[in-house]
Amino acid sequence: KLCSVHIIIGVTPRSSHPQSKMGFTDFLRNFHEKHEKLKHTIHNKWRYPLPKSGQYAMALFYFCIPIVGGHYVMEWAKSKSVDEIGARGEKLREKKLQGFGNKTVIDGKVESIGAGGIGGGVHLALSDEDTQKKNKAMLEAMFRRERKRRRKEKKGSEQDSEP
Repeated sequence: KLCSVHIIIGVTPRSSHPQSKMGFTDFLRNFHEKHEKLKHTIHNKWRYPLPKSGQYAMALFYFCIPIVGGHYVMEWAKSKSVDEIGARGEKLREKKLQGFGNKTVIDGKVESIGAGGIGGGVHLALSDEDTQKKNKAMLEAMFRRERKRRRKEKKGSEQDSEP
């Protein structure tokens, strides 16, 4: 079936090609055309205004979908939390990760964490005095820059507000 647009420009629609010669893109295009035709039929030919009771019923239906879905998601989350931490948190008392500083016990083995350990990381509180001094100097410099930036912002906003 050719429409007037196809006759004017002199081409045939791809959906009129035989099925045996159709590639994947032709299949998708044909599927899209049929889907658009179905949507047009549903939204234009079968549609009629609902009475007030039907409108209320549909509003309730569309309102309840996320509520009921959310309820089931929360129930699933509660069951997972009970599996992980116990009904009253009794499994929280079981220590799976033990230790302090940059040493810890993971699955019965003592391992180093932080700088040079698991994940690389940064130097922890157990760093030597030299590293602590460097970190303190860098932190103070960062605070100075931040104070200077805030003073500039404050001056700029005061000058903008003056008439």
